[in-house]
Amino acid sequence: MKEIRFKPIGIIHSPFKNMEGIPIQPRAGKGLKGNVEIFSEYTDGLKSLQGFSHIYLIFHLHLSKGYSLVIRPFMDDELHGVFATRAPKRPNQIGLSIVRLSRIEKNVLHIEDIDIVDGTPLLDIKPYVPEFDPAVVEKIGWLSRNINRLNHTKSDERFK
Repeated sequence: MKEIRFKPIGIIHSPFKNMEGIPIQPRAGKGLKGNVEIFSEYTDGLKSLQGFSHIYLIFHLHLSKGYSLVIRPFMDDELHGVFATRAPKRPNQIGLSIVRLSRIEKNVLHIEDIDIVDGTPLLDIKPYVPEFDPAVVEKIGWLSRNINRLNHTKSDERFK
């Protein structure tokens, strides 16, 4: 299979200047604000986006180098397969966050509930529509033991 390449459509800006201390999921970053600067050639693609309260940001985990298939995630002391986690060190460094869209000013999206490091390249945006993804979650695997740690766990140096 041939290599796949992506070109960023913008840059995500946040209060987090390095990987340590970032909330590990958007819910743990509730109320934290940032913005997304969309490159001028993609601005027309923002038409009608202001009608959505939440959006998916799909981004490149540009500070994550290499990967391990078995890792110790932020919210557990046991080893797990990388695909059973949301850890940033992955075979393809792709990140996904659902954030609140506050407003759009020209090519800048003002967002909240952010868990992304400043300067992260944005690959795509999709509107979040709960009726499209109506999952009734029955189990959350190993996280069921530690989900109560979400709001208190911050990223650290383990995935540099």
